Amino acid sequence: MNKMSCKFKSRAENEAFARTIALSFLMPLNAAAEEMMEIRTLVSEGVTNAIIHGYEGNREKMVKLEIGYDDHGLITIIITDKGKGISDIDQALEPLYTSKKSSERSGMGMTIMQTFSDSFDIISAENEGCTIVIQKQLHVNLSAAE
Repeated sequence: MNKMSCKFKSRAENEAFARTIALSFLMPLNAAAEEMMEIRTLVSEGVTNAIIHGYEGNREKMVKLEIGYDDHGLITIIITDKGKGISDIDQALEPLYTSKKSSERSGMGMTIMQTFSDSFDIISAENEGCTIVIQKQLHVNLSAAE
């Protein structure tokens, strides 16, 4: 399995950085453009949730992004924060639910991540942070990646 990881401050501008490095890391797989856009969205939504909900705008905390893929094109994305955590995961997974009703949040981030994933898990405890683990099977020609 090929893997990478990085940490960056929980600043909104770093969401674009996270998307860019994720897509760059996965480029050798020669995945379809549609699949790469889904990966881009998965990383974007996960990192944005960590920044906005996990750290509630504290720009000095760290978000960790890990990505790996195996010889069959199975992608694993892990996004971790050490923020406030999720007290009710079932509620957080409901479409249109947002803990930030006063801001312009649609409450669709978790739903979007579930839709684009083949496997989507949340590990969280209140005041201990949150880790999301996403798996997505890409339809790739791995012989072209060598």
